[in-house]
Amino acid sequence: MLRDYRPEDATDLNRVALAAFLQFQAAYADWPAMALRVSQMSKLSETAEVIVAIKDAALVGGVAYVPARASKAPYFDPDWPIIRMLVVDPVARGHGIGRALTEDCVARARRDGASLIALHTTPIMNVALPMYLRMGFQRVRDAPPIYGVPYAVYGLRLT
Repeated sequence: MLRDYRPEDATDLNRVALAAFLQFQAAYADWPAMALRVSQMSKLSETAEVIVAIKDAALVGGVAYVPARASKAPYFDPDWPIIRMLVVDPVARGHGIGRALTEDCVARARRDGASLIALHTTPIMNVALPMYLRMGFQRVRDAPPIYGVPYAVYGLRLT
């Protein structure tokens, strides 16, 4: 089940975000700094629509939908809504949760009349990146690396 984030979800969402990124810790040159960023995912609710996934009464995933014209990194076109921080608890993977969260963001972009939705990801995300590509996202351009890990911007045309 997907639903909008509630303030009482903060602790669980932050825990799931950190658990989701833990497998990549060796790839980041400054894992403590990256871990700090990731473990504060709930702060995205201050500027974005955060969606959470609930399975068996537990929060098992989340994502942030940042609408067009909202503040975002300069490598994104300001007219694009973006998907940020898609996370799924490692114990809940393989059940379509990441795809459902992504599809919810795509539906919100359509609701908002966007012609394209974007995200940025990295090849080390060897489950998420192929999923995005299967959904029709295409590489748009490079994005700055994050703590030594290469990233790129991907977009999905909606019109």
